[in-house]
Amino acid sequence: MERNVSSPLNLTSLPTLLPLNTTADINATAKPFSVFDGCEGLVEGIHFDLTIQCINVVVGIPANLLVIAILIQNRKNPTTSDLFLGCLAFMDSYFGAMTPLHFLNLYYWHSKAVWSALKFSYGVKDTSGPLFLSCICLDRFVAVLFPIMFGQFKPIKYRLSLSVLVLCLTFAYSAAKVVGGLPNFEKVFTYEILAAFVWMMLCNVCILWGLKKSRGAGKDEMHPMKKKAFKMVLSLLYIIVFNYLPPVALFPFEDHYSPDVFRCYVQPVGFAFLNISSTTQPLVYLSRLEKLPFLSDTCVKKCCNCVSAENNNTPPAQNPSA
Repeated sequence: MERNVSSPLNLTSLPTLLPLNTTADINATAKPFSVFDGCEGLVEGIHFDLTIQCINVVVGIPANLLVIAILIQNRKNPTTSDLFLGCLAFMDSYFGAMTPLHFLNLYYWHSKAVWSALKFSYGVKDTSGPLFLSCICLDRFVAVLFPIMFGQFKPIKYRLSLSVLVLCLTFAYSAAKVVGGLPNFEKVFTYEILAAFVWMMLCNVCILWGLKKSRGAGKDEMHPMKKKAFKMVLSLLYIIVFNYLPPVALFPFEDHYSPDVFRCYVQPVGFAFLNISSTTQPLVYLSRLEKLPFLSDTCVKKCCNCVSAENNNTPPAQNPSA
């Protein structure tokens, strides 16, 4: 389903000037509203996108809520990126919560008001994800390559101001998406995702280069804190390549597709990779934790014992006789 192109009402064309004595049968009827937005006969791409979004409901929402809970628990000893991570997790939770409404409106309600709310949530996802990830990359970039400057900008007020700016841009973009009818509005997201992708790749490559270089000659081991930063940057690179490379590779070539193919197939498939980031981002964050705070040691030991028991009960493979 198209997320970035809003079609205005299709009114029947009328002459600019009519003779005063002319009786014209003016039938300016508006195009009927459709939740499929012109893709009634080409719904495969929409179904693919919604299927991916179901993963966000089952896995993504609990994972994001767990991330938020962990960040709240660690609020007395936060990292500099926690504010950006918290905003990102909240936005992803909100986007995932809208998926059931999307299904209901698609096949049951057919409500224009609900569709407007869904378009707003799509706008939030389109903008908040790339921008908050860019903020995290910027934070790591300054911390690794410019540590003195990083110390000067460490107070929370700078990150709070940047978060407010990102939220304002996000809500402005989402509101414009709901209103629709803006010329070339679909290009905004294309330029945004291209700029964010290039920026994040550049930041992370520079960070990796800086961390590798900081080991010094003759040193095989990296400092534990730098090793932790190295793993974080690698995880960000995985997210960027998997979730953001497909739309970056597809959307700039919009003119090479027919309007229906681009709107009903290319956009939903490209956005599906972007949408699944609502699940991959919190899972990557949780995978970097040494221990989940809300999972007791007893549960961990039981899980480990179960896995060990299964491994012990598995009969070893017999080598074939020579």
